[in-house]
Amino acid sequence: MSEIRLFTSTTEKNAEAMLALMSDAFEEEGYAIATMEIDEKRDIWEASLYLMADEEEEMRARFAALLEPAFPEAKIEREKIPDVDWIAKSLEGLQPVRAGRFVVHGSHDRGTARAGEIAIEIDAGQAFGTGHHGTTAGCLEVIEGVMRSGRIRSALDLGTGSGVLAIAARKLAPIPVLATDIDPLATRVARENVRKNGIATGMTLETATGFHHTVFRRHGPFDLIIANILARPLMRMAPQLAAHLAPGGHVVLSGILANQRWKVIAAYSGAGLRHVRTIWRNGWVTIHLDRP
Repeated sequence: MSEIRLFTSTTEKNAEAMLALMSDAFEEEGYAIATMEIDEKRDIWEASLYLMADEEEEMRARFAALLEPAFPEAKIEREKIPDVDWIAKSLEGLQPVRAGRFVVHGSHDRGTARAGEIAIEIDAGQAFGTGHHGTTAGCLEVIEGVMRSGRIRSALDLGTGSGVLAIAARKLAPIPVLATDIDPLATRVARENVRKNGIATGMTLETATGFHHTVFRRHGPFDLIIANILARPLMRMAPQLAAHLAPGGHVVLSGILANQRWKVIAAYSGAGLRHVRTIWRNGWVTIHLDRP
């Protein structure tokens, strides 16, 4: 079954507002959504919803109904997604990303790290996290700052995806790192990336669907918890996440749109954590909290 893209052309400001609406409506159902710049000079952007062709009638109606109250002029267009090896295609133009001391690169750019940089090799693939998304790059920057204190003795990367953030923590310090994901495919990909980055010990990778899994009790509490997921799941898990944080520990959260920031901070403040700082990247935020 072929995949299609339903999209509407708009401005950058409207695209950001549309992305927030689409996140609330579609993210928990597993639909991919995106915004992209088409013409910088003319301020033309597209807000897109990706789906299978046999879902088009229902999803077009839902998409139109979602946008109509705030954007009655929005015209929904359709594009068939070509059957392309997107992994190979993405590697053609995927450039190294620098965030703090880290440089995240694909296998085609080995040797790109400069003196003093920490190289992490992650190829585009079936799990999220190549460093190119604002959430991943933001997390890398905050993780480096947190771990510079030298008081982090253990770390948890929740929803590890490609494993890039867990690998970053382990490369910064020889501490035990637990990396978990609800998707067994992501766990396998992360395990391969750990091996590819030359990490032989100190990391545990596990498929775990929630904090009820015994792996968290065995390895916690943690001095650093990293969770680059999505705003609503992060808010729901705030009490459980805080319960697994060691006294004086730090939390790095991302996958959060800028306009969702205060809701996430409020959820974690209610769980006894303190907001330290927020950094912005491309409409997304990364939030650093700690336990006073």
